[in-house]
Parts: sequence; structure tokens; C-alpha cells
Amino acid sequence: MPNKRYNLKRDKRYLELLSLSFPTVAAASTEIINLQAILNLPKGTEHFLADIHGEHQAFLHVLKNASGNIKRKVNELFGSQMTLAEKRDFCSLIYYPEEKLVLIKERDEDLNTWYYNTINMLVTLCREVASKYTRSKVRKALPEDFSYIIQELLNENTGFHNKKAYVKVIIETIISTGRADDFIITISNVIQRLIIDELHILGDIYDRGPGAHIILDTLRHYHSWDIQWGNHDVLWMGACAGNDACICNVIRLSLRYSNLTTLEDGYGINMMPLAAFAMETYKDDPCEEFIPKTIGKDSETEKMTRLTAQMHKAISVLQFKAEAEIIKRHPNWKMADRCLLDSIDYERGTITIDGKEYPLKSNLFPTIDPANPSLMNDEEKELMHRLRHSFMVSEKLGKHIRAILRHGSMYSVCNGNLLYHAAIPLNDDGSMRSVEIGEGHFYDGMELLDAIDLTIRLAFQADADPDDKSFARDYFLYLWCGPESPLFNKSKMATFERYFIDAPETHHEEKGNYFKLRDSEEEAERILNEFHVEGKNRHIINGHVPVHAAEGENPIKAGGKLMVIDGGFSQPYHKTTGIAGYTLVYHSRGFQLVQHEPFTSTAEAIQKGTDIKSTTQIVEMSSHRMLVADTDRGKELKQQIIDLKELLYAYRHGWVKEIE
Repeated sequence: MPNKRYNLKRDKRYLELLSLSFPTVAAASTEIINLQAILNLPKGTEHFLADIHGEHQAFLHVLKNASGNIKRKVNELFGSQMTLAEKRDFCSLIYYPEEKLVLIKERDEDLNTWYYNTINMLVTLCREVASKYTRSKVRKALPEDFSYIIQELLNENTGFHNKKAYVKVIIETIISTGRADDFIITISNVIQRLIIDELHILGDIYDRGPGAHIILDTLRHYHSWDIQWGNHDVLWMGACAGNDACICNVIRLSLRYSNLTTLEDGYGINMMPLAAFAMETYKDDPCEEFIPKTIGKDSETEKMTRLTAQMHKAISVLQFKAEAEIIKRHPNWKMADRCLLDSIDYERGTITIDGKEYPLKSNLFPTIDPANPSLMNDEEKELMHRLRHSFMVSEKLGKHIRAILRHGSMYSVCNGNLLYHAAIPLNDDGSMRSVEIGEGHFYDGMELLDAIDLTIRLAFQADADPDDKSFARDYFLYLWCGPESPLFNKSKMATFERYFIDAPETHHEEKGNYFKLRDSEEEAERILNEFHVEGKNRHIINGHVPVHAAEGENPIKAGGKLMVIDGGFSQPYHKTTGIAGYTLVYHSRGFQLVQHEPFTSTAEAIQKGTDIKSTTQIVEMSSHRMLVADTDRGKELKQQIIDLKELLYAYRHGWVKEIE
């Protein structure tokens, strides 16, 4: 007892603050009962995605179908009551209710019967997916218009005769008052909302695909999500912060894949100054090396292809100059060998790399002064100024980057899982590699990722020291392509070599030790220990490097301790990987890895009821159904219960007064 009294004296101020939320014995007791009950609910479903790369249609569909979880629930509940075609139509209705209703109303003659049966099934399904949550949490997820009605339908037991009639009248009245469409749309969205409790994005929302801005618009309004930043995300963050090299890389990648949708339509970045500069500067250059990898249907004309190639070359040369300027400001990065414009013999059209001379595929560089190759000319400086201004004043880009900062980090530890995008820098023996940030400041392992996280945020702090902020802005380039960057972890990014040199050996990017050692269970355990990940069944989950499933590569590595879930969402990767991405589902019974085939289109999913064909692999099943008590949230709730019991003791012994 004396120790208890001593603790109460020490913590009296905290307990007095807690009493403002729970002012009486009754209020504190009620909350303890509520929290104890929550601890015994099933664990919510976590959904992991990586390397989306702007493929918004596939992303949105996977989000709507919860990696096949909705289809699985429909089969469990209605497997014997519905034909395969009916189940396909029903699932499609849940995914795209507004669009599907238009088609159904054109097709079905007895619409009232269809409404009645469909609403009944939707309520049954919604009741099932809501069963693992408290009524309070479900109520908060409901839109105002139908909140009361949905609560009544979900919580009434239709096994009783009177209640069955009550529910029947509610549904019939929804139909007779002309509110059936609105109700179906609302409850379908509620099902989508409740089927996933937490969404984890393991980096790389941006580049290649046309809809990164659409993905981020969706995420900004999503109920619970986080992101572990990827190299393509920090590239766009650097561009938003005003890093010239990042801006050029972002534009170059967009042109390489003939996709300016996110830049122009999404963020209002004006490409006209670059187009005008490229047409004039490279009017006599065929720019064959810069013809984009993919040409969209709206840009298949020869004229448009040529303009895209000219812009592609113009921004690439500008990128090499901007990168050299930043690299030379930071000699401790040891990246001077990447200033390749300085290694060209412009008279002979050759370049020397690692002591060996190679011929260039093209030697047309009208903006380069051989005496100072990395210096931008006046026109390039003006162009760079205009592009930088366009990125930094884009209101929508700013909103999206702020959302990524607010919901993101370099890594996260969640429910026994360590999440990060790419790699942890390692020495040859597997120990944590020490990496310099700034001059003379070395970090490794978890401290390295923490230091990088702080540096990234520094670039966006209005009151930061100007020199510190300038370094932070420059550092985005190192994160993008620095050899010891945990978001890259390769010897070099061979962009110049792939454009200008035929020799394949110059294109090779040697992977860091992490990728050489990641199959080792011992190494996975070492990394998990470094990040203080607890639990018997702990894992590393990341993406970044596509898994070549077509060649038999297994995404489950290190004896099940490491899961790589980049299976190639991006269309250009489909031929290489043989699939169209992985998603990972962690529900109350364990882990399921879902392998997806390419998504056709949203239009086909609506009209024909087609879904992404997915194969589910059980990775690890729990011996018991996991409860909220088994999660990180459970630990927090248990601590809250301890605090509330302290408050009860304080109330009952007069240390803290109840508030009338």
C-alpha cells in the first residue's frame, strides 16, 4: 500500500488531468469495462501494398475488393444461394455501386424485387464485416444520411418474428420512398470501409503510371493509412522542395514512359517552356535514344513522338548538369564519378569510365560547353527557374506531399512487423553499415533511418536554419541515387550509360549487401533486433525490387522472416515479373499473400463484372484467433486500463476529487 500511495503522489498531476475526461467513479469504471471488452474483439485486418507506381485503376480496384476478401466473404455467406454470375454481379455492385446500378436498372424489369433481395444481402454482408468492431466504431464509420437506419438493420436480430417484420418494413420503405439507390451506394461504401482496418503503403506511389495524383486524392480521405517512403516518393518530395535534379528526374521519367498526365492534369505543371526549348535546341537531332518506352493512344503520331523524344533529351541533359552541381557541393558523398559529362571527349565522341573508353551512340550536345560541361547556359538556367517555380507553387502537389509527410516515415514497426521500402545498408559481414549524413555525422541501422527522416522533414520547415534546409533539399538527390541510400542501395544509377553507351557492362548496377544477404534468416533476425521488433512471429515486409514470379522467385525469404511484396503493379514490369503485383493481408487468423494477374480496366469490371484474378498463398496462420489484446493497440489499451484503475483508487481514497 505505501508504494501505491507514493505513486499516486508522484502521478497526482497526471491523474487530475485524466479526471477531466473521466470525472467520476462511474465514468472511469464504464471506460474500463469498454476497454476490456475491446481487447477481446478479433484483430482488425491490415492490408499491405507496395510499389503502386501510378497504376490508379488497379490500386483502386484492389482497395475496393480488399485483395479478394469481399469475394471470399460473399462465397462464405451466399455460396449455395447464388450462381457464379450472380456472385460476380453482386461483388461488382459493391465495388462500383453507382456505375453498376445504371446497368442493372437498364437490365432488370422487376426492380423492386431486385432491390429488396439485394439490400437484404448487403445488410447481411455488412453485419458480418462489422462484427469485429464495437458499435461505437461502426457508428463513426457511417455517413449521416443513413446512420440510424443502418445501425437498426445491423443490430436487429431477424430471428425473432417481430424483428423480422420490423426489418422488412424498413427495407420496403427505403424502396418505396425512392431511396434504394442511395442506400445501396452508402452501404456498399461502408462495407469497403470496414473490410480493411489499416492500410500500409510500402512506398513508391509515384512514376510510370498515369494516376499517382488520383491515388493520393483517395488516400487523403482514407480512414486509416500510413506510408513508408520509397525512392520515387522522395524524388517527388525533393521536386516539391525545389531540388533541381529531382525536378528533372521527375520530368524525365514521365517523358520516358510518355506519360505527362500526373504532371500536367494532376498538378498543373506547365510543360510548354520545356517543349519550346526542346523543339528549338534539338530541331536537327533525331533523338533516337530518347523515343519513349510506351506511346499512349493519344500520342501515336510521328510528330508527337518526335516532340516527346526532344523534350526527353533536353530534360535529361539538364538533369545531368543539375546532378553534377549538387554532387560537387558534397564531395563526402563520393559520387564525383557520376559527373559523366566531364568524362566525355566531345571531339572524338567517346567517354572514359573506370579507365576504359567507350564510343557514344550520339555526340549531339548543343547546350554543352566542353570547357565546362556541367554548367547550364542562360537558356537552361531560365528554363530551370520556370520549372522549379511551377513545382513549388503547385497547390495540389503541396497538399499531397504534406499528406505523405504527415502519414509517412522511413520505417514503421507495427504489430510485430518491421515495414520499410527497400533496404538497410549493411557491411560485408552483415553488420549495420555506418553512413555519413552531413559532414562528420555518422549513423547506422535504426539511427540512420531516424536521422534521414528528420533530414527530409527539415527541407519543409519554414523556420529551419537556411544552411540546414539547403543541405536537406540537396540530400533528396542522394536518397534517390546514392550508393548507401537505404532507398536505393546500389553502386550507381546508370541513367547516362543506358541512353548513350551500347556496352552492357556499363549498365550494370551492383546491388548492395542487403540484397545479397536478405535470404539469410540470421540477417533478418539481426535487423529485427536492431529495430527492437518484439514477438515470436515477427517479420520484415518491404518492396522496391520486383519479384520475378515467372522465373520461380519466391517473395517469402529468410525462412519466412522477410516478405517482398513488389510483384510489379506497374504495367512495364508485367512481362518481367509475369504477374501484376502482390498484396499482403494480415487478419485475425494470420498472413495471406495475394498474387494478382493484370487488371483489365474499371469499365470492364463494371460492365462484365470481371475481377482481378488472384491467387492466395497462406504464409503463416496463428494457432489461435488473434485479438485486439495481441496487437500494439492492445498494449496501449492495457496501459489505459492500468491508468484508469489508478484513477479509481485515487477517487476512492480521496487523492483526487470527483467532478460533480
